[in-house]
Amino acid sequence: MILDTNALSAFVDGDAGVGEILGQQGRAAIPVIVLGEFRYGIATSRHRVAYEAWLESELAYFDVLAVTQETTTAYADLRVKLKRSGRPIPANDAWIAALALEHGLPILSRDHHFDAVAGVERVSF
Repeated sequence: MILDTNALSAFVDGDAGVGEILGQQGRAAIPVIVLGEFRYGIATSRHRVAYEAWLESELAYFDVLAVTQETTTAYADLRVKLKRSGRPIPANDAWIAALALEHGLPILSRDHHFDAVAGVERVSF
């Protein structure tokens, strides 16, 4: 399962629902895009020290998914399809969806726009 930024933040903040869902998964992954968004968010957070400590101790338990040449193909294809359908999604979320397609993993997210991406399963929390 892939976490988007909102799911990662909820998990770090102790959301029991996210923790329960992740506890049932064989694999939990964080796209490098999400990691960048999360680090950006904590850079100005009043809880910066705690979030950075969490990353230091817990990030090793997640697969960090890098963007590859294969990812770029999936990204371009899905952006074109979504644009043609009149349902574009934010660019960073398109990268997350492309990684989900590449790795065959669902996305843990509250964002309904992932539902527009054919072949991607969104798990809500």
